Amino acid sequence: MATQWTSTPTLREEMTGVERLSLRISSMINHPVAQMQRWVTIHPLDSDAQADWQEVLGQLDETPELQLQHHADGTVTVRWQRGAGALGDGERDGDEDSTATPPF
Repeated sequence: MATQWTSTPTLREEMTGVERLSLRISSMINHPVAQMQRWVTIHPLDSDAQADWQEVLGQLDETPELQLQHHADGTVTVRWQRGAGALGDGERDGDEDSTATPPF
């Protein structure tokens, strides 16, 4: 006799606008090209709420390892230095680590 599987409905939590925007910007910062050049220009999408954009920019601005340059067209260039943040065990300032995580 065949067993019937019953699935219980799972609740799916929606991401907030700030979480979605933070994830997108983090992905842009972690991109290999951005990691090599140590800067990336970010921009809000039409679907991003202005309050969410301002909150994420505030979080980035509070991170001492990052420098933000605001442009007239609404884009923001985020810059960082190699080795910004705490150095891990055995790391030196001159290490060529292109997989470094962003400092936020």
